[in-house]
Amino acid sequence: MQRPTLSDIAAFCAVARNRSFRRAADELGVTPSTLSHTISALEKQLGLRLLHRTTRSVATTEAGQNLQQRMEALLSEFDIALNETRQFRDTVSGSIRISAASAAILPLFDHVLPELRNKHPEIQIEFVADGRLIDIIEEGFDAGIRFGEMVPKDMIGVAFGEPSRFVAIASPSYFAQHGVPLSPSDLFEHQCIRMRLTTGRILRWKFEKGKVTETFEPTDGITLSDVPLQLEAAAKGLGIAYVWENAARPHIDKGSVRIVLREWAPPTERLLFYFPANRRTPPALRAFVEILQESDKHPRRT
Repeated sequence: MQRPTLSDIAAFCAVARNRSFRRAADELGVTPSTLSHTISALEKQLGLRLLHRTTRSVATTEAGQNLQQRMEALLSEFDIALNETRQFRDTVSGSIRISAASAAILPLFDHVLPELRNKHPEIQIEFVADGRLIDIIEEGFDAGIRFGEMVPKDMIGVAFGEPSRFVAIASPSYFAQHGVPLSPSDLFEHQCIRMRLTTGRILRWKFEKGKVTETFEPTDGITLSDVPLQLEAAAKGLGIAYVWENAARPHIDKGSVRIVLREWAPPTERLLFYFPANRRTPPALRAFVEILQESDKHPRRT
């Protein structure tokens, strides 16, 4: 049997990861029809179907899922090996894909990205602005940015940026109809918008006032796994959401939502730039982390 090429395997993994021939083709720089022929030829070589195709969606078969899981790790090792070989040159190169909410990306524009461009101009950075709490490995990212509780335990996290906090918000129309909670215990009487983490667990709402700490976990209401959708749901009067204040700032500034229980806002946290702990760190990612850590020593703008 003729052995599939590395390009064939990379093409399959791109389709499986994107769940779309069009998006995978855009990523690879080929046409969807060319990519479709490549996958069909690969399936013919292997003698089994790797993908379920419909006019609207693409999903892996059991065999395809197994192949993707094994090959994604091998492709990652292949890229790392090439990048490590490039270290024998005078410059660091490579690409980094990072998943984060828009508000979490913005702090990097101040010092980190200009410094990275200055020191390592051959490093390519791709940010995918996404409020969903995704599995960065499964989705093909090198790193992500989240708060600590949202970061899986098998990741390395590097804190950066100004401290921020989580706040409870809802629309003025919601408060006009249902009243304003004066303490965390009042939330049991309200409709709440829950956030499901990638672990499957519902995000706990933490409140602190003086030496008193309270934790609230909504048991009903709308459940979402996307921060922008949470904000939109809150702005539409569908309930109270518990979100990162920086992410909610545009809605707060235009008055579509307002903060409640402000005096109960928990202690401030810093964002975590995180990446897998059980893989060798590629040179480009290592260079990014070093600059990120160095930037933390610089005075921040006020």
